[in-house]
Amino acid sequence: MKNTSKFSFSLILLYSLSLLTAGCCLAGAQNKSLSSSRTVFDIGVVLDLRTPLGKMSESCISMALTDFYTAHTSYTTQLKLHWRDSNQDSVNTASMALDLLNNVQVKAILGPQTFSQVQFIAELGTKANVPILSFSSTTSPLLSTIQTPYFIQTAVSDPSQVKAIAAVVKAFEWREVVQICEDNPNGNGVTPYLIDALQEVEARVPYRCVLSHLMTDDQIAKELYKMKTMQTRVFIVHLSPSLSSRLFLMANEIGMMSEGYAWIITYGLANLLDSMNSSVIQSMQGILGVKPYFPNSRELDNFTVRWKRKFFNENPNFDRVELNIFGMWAYDAVWALAKAVEKVQKTRLGVSAMGPKLRDAILKTNFNGLSGQFNLNNGQLQSSAFEIVNVIGKGDRVVGFWTPIQGLNKKLNASKKTFSNSKDDLSPIIWPGDSTSVPKGWVIPTSGKKLKIGVPKMNGFPEFVNQVLDPETNQTKFEGYSIDVFQAAVERLPYAIECEFFVFEDGDGKPKGSYNDLIDQVYFKNYDAVVGDVTIIANRTHFVDFTLPYTESGVMMLVLAKEDKGKAWIFLKPLRLDLWLMTGFFFLFTGFVVWALEHRVNDEFRGPPHHQIGVMLWFSLSTLVFAHSSVLISLQFPYIFIKSWERLVHSRSKFVVIVWVFVVWILSSSYTASLTSLLTIQRLQPTISKVDDLVKNGDNVGYMLGSYVFDLLKSFKVEESKLKPYTSAEEYAEALSNGTVGAIVDEIPYIRLFLAKNGNCEKYKMVFPKGSPLVPELSREILYVTEHGIMDINQAQWVGQQTTCGDKPTTAESNSLTLDSFWGLFLITGATSCLALFNYLLSFLYAHRHVLFTRNSDIPFHKRLIAIIRHLDERDLSHHSFIRRARVSSGSLELVSRHRGNSPPTDASVEQEPTSSNPTRRDWVVVTEVEDDTQHFQTINCAPLGGICSTERGGLEPDTPAPASTNIKAEIDLVDAERN
Repeated sequence: MKNTSKFSFSLILLYSLSLLTAGCCLAGAQNKSLSSSRTVFDIGVVLDLRTPLGKMSESCISMALTDFYTAHTSYTTQLKLHWRDSNQDSVNTASMALDLLNNVQVKAILGPQTFSQVQFIAELGTKANVPILSFSSTTSPLLSTIQTPYFIQTAVSDPSQVKAIAAVVKAFEWREVVQICEDNPNGNGVTPYLIDALQEVEARVPYRCVLSHLMTDDQIAKELYKMKTMQTRVFIVHLSPSLSSRLFLMANEIGMMSEGYAWIITYGLANLLDSMNSSVIQSMQGILGVKPYFPNSRELDNFTVRWKRKFFNENPNFDRVELNIFGMWAYDAVWALAKAVEKVQKTRLGVSAMGPKLRDAILKTNFNGLSGQFNLNNGQLQSSAFEIVNVIGKGDRVVGFWTPIQGLNKKLNASKKTFSNSKDDLSPIIWPGDSTSVPKGWVIPTSGKKLKIGVPKMNGFPEFVNQVLDPETNQTKFEGYSIDVFQAAVERLPYAIECEFFVFEDGDGKPKGSYNDLIDQVYFKNYDAVVGDVTIIANRTHFVDFTLPYTESGVMMLVLAKEDKGKAWIFLKPLRLDLWLMTGFFFLFTGFVVWALEHRVNDEFRGPPHHQIGVMLWFSLSTLVFAHSSVLISLQFPYIFIKSWERLVHSRSKFVVIVWVFVVWILSSSYTASLTSLLTIQRLQPTISKVDDLVKNGDNVGYMLGSYVFDLLKSFKVEESKLKPYTSAEEYAEALSNGTVGAIVDEIPYIRLFLAKNGNCEKYKMVFPKGSPLVPELSREILYVTEHGIMDINQAQWVGQQTTCGDKPTTAESNSLTLDSFWGLFLITGATSCLALFNYLLSFLYAHRHVLFTRNSDIPFHKRLIAIIRHLDERDLSHHSFIRRARVSSGSLELVSRHRGNSPPTDASVEQEPTSSNPTRRDWVVVTEVEDDTQHFQTINCAPLGGICSTERGGLEPDTPAPASTNIKAEIDLVDAERN
């Protein structure tokens, strides 16, 4: 039984192997049949098969061809590769290309690795109309599409990475970098693009180190020592892998891979780090590099596994070779060529037209390859992103990304729309010397020379720069405000700077030239910097750099002042005419409204017309000093008591006056403040206000000898004969006093120093060579000493405490208050007064509506209207101000009121009294009976309108006690309320 089972298993295994063999034979037969049915296109491949890059490219190209036709079984074309080994010889490469073109008649050539090889083959391909595809040469566009239209670069070109490199330089605020490139067209070709990109981020290249593979190690070391003595500590390396290895090994030996240095390598070298010797990698610790970004994918992971298995089986001697971007580009180049050949074959072109059509088809090919999107633009592969890598350990790690749209970022984020160039958007970096401190990019040169500082020869204003002889040391020293600021900033630098000052003077001790001449000495490298009263102007910035200013700069004109002759009427100037007129109008209007509301119920507003007008005006104007009332605001009662001899009776008038008093208070306070300003600040008017006036009058103009103001005045069309040079503040004062000049035109600090010395009261900078790294350092320290008051102490010592100066004369008109500032207040008080007056008139007309609209009256309407108007001017005796308090004594009740009439009404207990204005008119009061403890009275007001009377009813005052019995009649005494 056991033997039977073994026999059955053997039969099954034998049957399976037979089926597998048959399937393989059938598949091979089908592939052979399919391959034989395809149109073959001969393609040449030229590589340096003795280099790791050449061997890697060879395996990638072979696998690409197999993978492509496995995935595209329906294609009718097939590429046939013809391999050639260039042996790293450009001449041999050219001869092999000629053999492929003439003898094999290839339709395209893949793979020249170096620029020198590409240059030969590109020209041959152009003459033969055969496309040349280079996937490993990162050549710059020296081979233009016009000169070599058949050269197609399926790799990202060198100039495409310069923006990413410049972004790194800007992120770390490096102002200067040294470029190290190879002495060949490929090395020199990227230089103009790199310099332009660095200039856009305000960085410069003060020195270019050009190396050659023919140089010895001693020659390379000599160049490194030369760069070590320079102040720049940032280096951008664009070399071949072999020359780079020698450079970094040598730099590590002489100490240039230590703390404080920064190195950046281009992607041509950064992509080959995995294949470099371990000793070279160890010497490159801490450098930065840029590499084209390619997205990870499942296809790439699968290909990487298969490639490693194939490569190391075929090349066991290469132990440090990793798949890199060049291998992916080689893979994608084969796919692009195979797709293009298939498109061209469908058109069935002749041999003569094959080259141009194949070239166009390759350029139009677009697909998603191993390295990402394959898209050619102007014959070059485009990259949308770069990786920023940091060499650590045996390889590198990604510390950030750069894209044209987003700038620097720790991670790629497609949704982010903002652009960034900040170092905070990069991961932490380990710098050379295993340091985490960002290199500042420069140091004081190790050559030991001191900085030569030029200072101007100052005669008239030694407070800024002065040369004195130290009696103790018998040596010349420099002092002054500018010198103190410079030394205070230098002392705050984290490193020591040795400076030596030189006066810009000739052998006779006179100024050697103008300030422009002094600045030119910095441009010509005679001075390292200039410290003094140097002003920044536009044309100077083209040649030198300036620090942040430490005092005001600009130009000011100093002239004699004329006294203001209108001081007698200065009390009118706080308010402009429109505000004066509006204020006067509202004084009259408010007085009229108060009179209209009060004259019927307040005897103080009654009397002859001239008396009423006088009271009205006096009441309104007296609000200026609040003489009309004493206002008491009580914290215990939520109302305002107003008491005075012009006591207001009507509630509407009280409301109007309260609002008006508030407006008057605002106006008077503003007037007082403006008048105080006019009286306390001396207002001086200049005799001349513009340079044009000087030119028109033909006056002489003074200026400081050697200042740029001379050229400035000539640009204002001032005749040179009218320009008078001076050298001191004393000469300024004398020239102005005796009328030699009509004005002095000089820089602001000089003018203010002159005013500080003579009874009254933009900024200077320091000059450095263009692109000097000292500029941002000193500017930062100048800000510090400014914020912490150190400069104020120096200024007080040398220049003195400067008071506020009248840079521009201020006239009274410019400070006058206008109606625009107060129209809201007038709107409020006007609306309040109008509303109160309208409400009063409406109430009066409503109370006397029966007079105007009585149907049975024989009196015409216009006479009744006239009677109403006359009645409006009379006392309103029904108002509470005329009602007397009730008095109760001995069981009798007295009620006080007053009314007018021609005859007493019937059924009334009446006491009559003639009025002062009309003896025939009398006041009649009718007292009704007291019923049920409730007292009522009836009043009949009879005006002389032919018997038309008005009747009012009302109760007694609340504090009047009710009598014990009923049917009591009380006689009402006619006594005015004001006589109480």
